[in-house]
Amino acid sequence: MRDEEKDQRARIGLSRWALGALSGALAAFAALAVAELVAAVVRPQSSPVVAVGGASIDATPAPVKDWAIRHFGTNDKLVLELGILVVLAVAALALGVLAVRFRRVGTAGVLLFGVVGAAAAVNRPDSVGFTDTLPSVVGAVAGALLLYVLVSRLTAVRPSPAPPAPVTEGAGVGSPAREDWDRRGFVLAAASAAAASAAVGVVGRSLTTSRGEDAVASRRRVVLPAPRSPARPVPRGAGLRVPGISPFVTPNGDFYRVDTALVVPKVDATGWRLRIHGKGVRRPTAYSFDDLLHRELIERDITLTCVSNEVGGPYVGNARWTGVRLAGLLEECGVRPPSRGGPADQLVARSVDGMTIGSPVEELMDGRDAMLALGMNGEPLPFEHGFPVRMVVPGLYGFVSACKWIEDIELTTFDSYDPYWVKRGWARRAPIKTESRIDTPKPFARPKTGTVMIAGVAWAQHRGIDKVEVRIDDGPWQKAHLAAEDTRDTWRQWSMPWKATRGGHTLTVRATDRTGAVQTDRRTRTIPDGASGRHSVVVTVD
Repeated sequence: MRDEEKDQRARIGLSRWALGALSGALAAFAALAVAELVAAVVRPQSSPVVAVGGASIDATPAPVKDWAIRHFGTNDKLVLELGILVVLAVAALALGVLAVRFRRVGTAGVLLFGVVGAAAAVNRPDSVGFTDTLPSVVGAVAGALLLYVLVSRLTAVRPSPAPPAPVTEGAGVGSPAREDWDRRGFVLAAASAAAASAAVGVVGRSLTTSRGEDAVASRRRVVLPAPRSPARPVPRGAGLRVPGISPFVTPNGDFYRVDTALVVPKVDATGWRLRIHGKGVRRPTAYSFDDLLHRELIERDITLTCVSNEVGGPYVGNARWTGVRLAGLLEECGVRPPSRGGPADQLVARSVDGMTIGSPVEELMDGRDAMLALGMNGEPLPFEHGFPVRMVVPGLYGFVSACKWIEDIELTTFDSYDPYWVKRGWARRAPIKTESRIDTPKPFARPKTGTVMIAGVAWAQHRGIDKVEVRIDDGPWQKAHLAAEDTRDTWRQWSMPWKATRGGHTLTVRATDRTGAVQTDRRTRTIPDGASGRHSVVVTVD
């Protein structure tokens, strides 16, 4: 065989493998598009990407989850979804190449991915049953059929018959290689599949969006009544006018969001119900949204903190919440705290997405402003923050108190049930630790010599902040100016002017709460019950 014929055959072989990989990619695209469409009809949470992503979150060890939140912040879910799509893309390319040689094996691989997605969907905590498997199954079948059709166009390469030719001395004998496959059929099928998949995906996305329109409309119709017990006006001087410091009230759009929901639940308030039942509940009751809306409402300024917040981290925010006293509802149902002979010491709140959060009954009924919140900063709760109803409990980290999209409350005991985070190594009880943060200057800032304002926030919810001190390098602790206190359930701003001298400096802050406890310098991880230590920043003064 002549060298040019060998080269041509090699190019043809490579072309077939490349087209096989393209076939795999198109099959995956079609499978995901069809799955998206079916999920829009069944329910968005049954989408294979969402189901597999949720299963991945559940199976991820707590330290890895914590690492993801620390490095990706509120983009951790987007990173996970992109990672899943990258894995699917690589697998699709490989299955396409495999199908060129082993057509049935390649298509069976696509079906296997459907089985994985279906298993993940049906085993989610919020699964509604067999119908949750349909998006993965139907999508995989569509993808497998498309891969089979496309690869069938890529038949074996055979030498073309050629008329006899005179043989001269030193000349090779052979036939020119040619591509013996349905080029036109493949191109038409591939182009049609790509266009159809794109159209199906657009329709599916549109249907998914329209499914949430009733929930959006129900939120738009909500008018929060004037609270019977309004929050007092924020004291003058609670917010310092220092550039770079966090605002005293965190706007809804800037409030941190840390949860496991890959798809934000959009719940129609008109059909929402909350069931209260369990151990020691003498009068099990179900409440509608209107039931809560027309009860006596309270309004309180409360600072929330996520247990995943590292020392000096961003996952803390202050808002004005409107809602119904949780203790009042529990008492109405006949619940008593353990200190008064109640048999239940744990309240398990369940979300519409299957999340379970356990809270200590004693703390919920000890007189603090624990509530089922309906409003945030003067408007109905945003969907991202739990519309129509969520729990807010001052003094407890969110993973043991702040159930969003709540739909069920069960009274039980800590010994008989472990909620979601406890099963993954986190603590059963977690009061918020006394912490402080330097907001300005930022780490590695380069301020000029002269007076530099050091400022930030400190919090010790339900105990209150008594004092904040700042240390420059290894010098003595200096008392900072505290802004006016709103309530003991909110953070406090602080500031201290510093006569900065040229060179590198380390600035450290510590807070003291109203019990006299001083913020510890002992560094601990966020797991199992919140990070501890003192925040410091390094700056260079020019």
